[in-house]
This record gives sequence, structure tokens and C-alpha cells, in this order.
Amino acid sequence: MALNYNLAKVYALSDNDPEFVNSILELFVTEVPEDLTLIKSGIKEKDYKQAYAYAHKIKPSLDLLGMNVAYEEILQVEAWTRAEGKRSEINATFESIENQIVNAVKEIKKDFDM
Repeated sequence: MALNYNLAKVYALSDNDPEFVNSILELFVTEVPEDLTLIKSGIKEKDYKQAYAYAHKIKPSLDLLGMNVAYEEILQVEAWTRAEGKRSEINATFESIENQIVNAVKEIKKDFDM
């Protein structure tokens, strides 16, 4: 039972095609954690362009998988990069996104035998 993600949009987009759903989930579990690492290093190094690029890249995935809180928080990361804000103000937001993604990846791997 999905607690950390919601596949309603994925199923609607795919016309309930299980192969399409699996390919979306495979991409999520393989690419998003890597992108998260690049966002983290962008924040740490104040590389605003890098942090923005990867935050922007994962934003549609968070929306598609019904991760509404993480989606709203990734918008905050994008705003932080545009404002070139202080690192301390974004750390808690990033940590929340990271936890949500880690939990969703674990759950997807378990639910779909990946």
C-alpha cells in the first residue's frame, strides 16, 4: 500500500498500462536519488545553477507520483536558487524532500519487487 507516493496520475497518463507505469517507476528510483545528490552538493557549494537545474528536473516526477509536499518544497528550492539565498534557510527544506524521496524509493522498490 503506497504511503509515500500516489500513482493515480501515472495510471491516468498511461491508460493503466503496467509496462509504462513500471518504466516511470524505474526512472524514478534510478535517476531521482542521483539528482538529489547533485541538488545537495549545489546547495552545499552555493552552486545555484546546479541546484536549480536538478530541482527543476525532478519537479515533474514529484508531481506525477503525487508527492505533493515534496513538490511544494522543491518549488521553494527553485525560489531559493533564484534569490541566491543563505544556505541555512534551505537546509531543512532539502532534508524534508530528501527524506520523502528516500521513503518513496524504498516503498516503490518493495511494492514493485525492484
